[in-house]
Amino acid sequence: MEEPFYKDGLKFSCKQCSYCCCGFEGVVRLSKEDLDRLVEWSGLTMEQFLQVYCHRVEDYDGSTFLSLRDLSNNSCILWEKGGCSAYQARPLQCRTYPFWKSVLKSEDTWKEEAKTCPGINTGLLHSREEIDAELSKMN
Repeated sequence: MEEPFYKDGLKFSCKQCSYCCCGFEGVVRLSKEDLDRLVEWSGLTMEQFLQVYCHRVEDYDGSTFLSLRDLSNNSCILWEKGGCSAYQARPLQCRTYPFWKSVLKSEDTWKEEAKTCPGINTGLLHSREEIDAELSKMN
């Protein structure tokens, strides 16, 4: 098996620039664990949280899944000036960025993502093992 391009690790430290949270329509898939954590964070009932913060999105196969809503400006509903209002309870999808399969497909996709994310290739060096662990969380 061929070694991934990140075999020696990759640098990433979040700059809290909001790129991955604001300005474009996005989908944040919520697992049961994500939902439970966010409901606890919000102090709302499950029903209230679902009504205020969530909507169903149709998947490629016609099934649906739960996602966070976007605001009218296409920012994540959890985004506030200065950062994520639910940072400690944020969904796994957000916690694992930028270590996603789509971003780590190749060195070119990593470099392309770095054009819009100032945290990529700066700061902490994450080992291959750390990156692989993050990737496995999203399966």
